[in-house]
Amino acid sequence: MLNKKFLKFTIIDMAVIIFIIAAIFLFFSRMSSALDYKWGWDAIPSYFFFLDDATGKLKANILVKGFATTVKLSFWATLLGFLLGTISGVMGAKGSFEQRFVSRTYVETIRNIPSLVLVIIFYYFVSSQFLDALYLDQWLRSSSQTVQQIVGFLFSEPGQINAFISAVIALGIYEGAYVSEIVRGGIISIPDGQWEAAWSIGLSRQKTFLLVILPQTFRRVAFPLAGQFISTIKDSAIVSVISIQELTFQGMELMAATFLTFEIWITITFLYFILTFSLSRSVAFLEKKYALK
Repeated sequence: MLNKKFLKFTIIDMAVIIFIIAAIFLFFSRMSSALDYKWGWDAIPSYFFFLDDATGKLKANILVKGFATTVKLSFWATLLGFLLGTISGVMGAKGSFEQRFVSRTYVETIRNIPSLVLVIIFYYFVSSQFLDALYLDQWLRSSSQTVQQIVGFLFSEPGQINAFISAVIALGIYEGAYVSEIVRGGIISIPDGQWEAAWSIGLSRQKTFLLVILPQTFRRVAFPLAGQFISTIKDSAIVSVISIQELTFQGMELMAATFLTFEIWITITFLYFILTFSLSRSVAFLEKKYALK
């Protein structure tokens, strides 16, 4: 049964809702009167889907494709950041002096470099020097249509694959520095008694860490890690500077072609909000559910 307290609105809640509605109304009225801006919202739906004259079917258009690229980019960057952050966090919490030094150097270096600079560095140095030498894009172009479709569905099309991987690596390394601190803090927070109890039943140090400490750590830091995933989605917008055709890049392309500046920006903002808000609400629901047990 749904808890009734979640359905109640306070006076503050109503005041916030009224303020938001009033602010939106004021914004649109000022745009129409002060700037004499002519709104063109009727054109926006066609940039989500369009009717293919050849097949008579609806096909995804530029905004849907950009949204899908943002989701794929965020997913792979989060996965890479989780792996790097977990390794670095373990090294920083329970590693040797050399391992702690490497972990701390990685975290402090990456966290003090702007994410935009990191993306540009990886695009012009990693992508141009290493990824191009692998001829991944050429191999993909010469592959079968099925392989291209699978790689395109999971990653990107052949012409964008090198830039896409470069962006994933840059974002993964950047987010991994923050994941590292989350994991390191979770490991340190486990009481020493857990180690001693495991040793008392004959578990080695390695098995104690893998079977006892690490599962408890991830349970404690699951929700901060989910919050970092949401942050990765927002940070993915910066890869538009290297022509990754994600949501922000596609929006800027549309604005240049249609001059529907405010309509496009508002639509993009709404799409990002839907993605991040749905994830944050899901995390909050899980957090309340498991906190009550």
